[in-house]
Amino acid sequence: MSDFPSPDELFARPFFFVGIGGSGMLPLAQILKGRGCKVAGSDRSFDQGRTPKKFAALEKQGFELHPQDGSGIVSNEQIVVASAAIEDTVPEIRMANKLDCLRLTRAELNSILFNTSGAGLAVAGTSGKSTVTGMLGWILEATGRAPTVMNGAVMKNFVSPQRPFASSVVGSQSLYVSEVDESDGSIALYKPAVGILLNVSLDHKSMEELRQLFGDYLSRSRISVINADDPEALALLPHAKEALTFGIDQEKAQIGIEAGSIAEGPVRQAAMVVDRHDGSQHALRLNMPGRHNLSNALAAIAGAAAAGVPVAESVQALAGFDGLARRFDIVGTTHAAITVIDDFGHNPEKCAATLKTLKSHDGRLLAFFQPHGYGPLRQMGAELAQTFVDVMGADDRVIFSDPVYFGGTVDRREGSERIVKLIAEGGARAEHVPSRKDVEDRLVSLARPGDRIVVMGARDDTLSDFARKIFQRLS
Repeated sequence: MSDFPSPDELFARPFFFVGIGGSGMLPLAQILKGRGCKVAGSDRSFDQGRTPKKFAALEKQGFELHPQDGSGIVSNEQIVVASAAIEDTVPEIRMANKLDCLRLTRAELNSILFNTSGAGLAVAGTSGKSTVTGMLGWILEATGRAPTVMNGAVMKNFVSPQRPFASSVVGSQSLYVSEVDESDGSIALYKPAVGILLNVSLDHKSMEELRQLFGDYLSRSRISVINADDPEALALLPHAKEALTFGIDQEKAQIGIEAGSIAEGPVRQAAMVVDRHDGSQHALRLNMPGRHNLSNALAAIAGAAAAGVPVAESVQALAGFDGLARRFDIVGTTHAAITVIDDFGHNPEKCAATLKTLKSHDGRLLAFFQPHGYGPLRQMGAELAQTFVDVMGADDRVIFSDPVYFGGTVDRREGSERIVKLIAEGGARAEHVPSRKDVEDRLVSLARPGDRIVVMGARDDTLSDFARKIFQRLS
């Protein structure tokens, strides 16, 4: 629109975030506040008393928090940031429309910050975005580049008593690192200096739509960084202006792994990274298990190389990377050798990566999966069920609760029962236990020495508290 304010004018105005505690909203609010903007917000979870520590931390950092009743929207100078899917019946949106406030989606605001930085480094793909964003952000921070980082997960390296929910880093405006989302099509808003593509697989959209979105994304990137091990991602290589490839298996990948050099343990791994530009080799130590995390590390190393960081420096930095909250986050191991893990797995590919990592070591697996919505469960339920069937052993078990639901008009006729039935028909052991309290009791009653219990799901911060509660009861 012609009267849209310039970035300087935009960031001089007060912001109001609807759902300020959300994983996509909170880091943006933190970045704006760190740059001197006045930031307020509301959140349904705040009103309901959920995750009180998070909102107490926000108030301590100087964020104004309001009930989600519209009372925080008082002037048309305010810029109202809300999800693209938010309904007009929400009081803040009613008031914003009444006052004719400028409204931005989370992605629109993030893309303005990204595209007006000196160089934007984007991380795209169906799975692994938050981990690679955290790794890349840490490499740039550890090597003195002072990046600004926008992530959807808490990065443990940046957590402090003042900022216990560090899903962002407020650095310089010369480098802006962000995960970018294909699920709502907003990836089309970004113009990356470096565009990383991790993988292309079914999640919220059809494969045809995903190929189009990711292909266009590469064509807009000055330098594309592409996973050569992922056939769908590699097939989009012709869209790239200039490309750098990485991969564990593809011997032609420019950043790769020396064959036979991988040494993997249950909580960490090591491998020899090869820079095929000059044939140099660099010993990588990574405090995260799983082949997918080795691939994530290569993506971050290659992305940093595209931004001018030598491979040797990136490898050294990753030895000090502490990981992300809720990404194969080990809550603890009891005296009876029962390990509880908190994990963000919520689509077929993410779940498969976590389950395969767990199944590569001894011990029975008890998985709890809370679907992150009724819509996603309809879209990918069959593929999700097949993931559990393919990976789980005869003694393993998965429990599904009802999907997460915080209100709204979503169609709730089809839930977890269908997925449990599909898993059982595939020969694996699955149960539907609707309520979380009953799930907790069931897991505690099932657990025996040597088990691994993994809590999986997205869009619900209380899952971490749930995982800790199970560990405490078993301890």
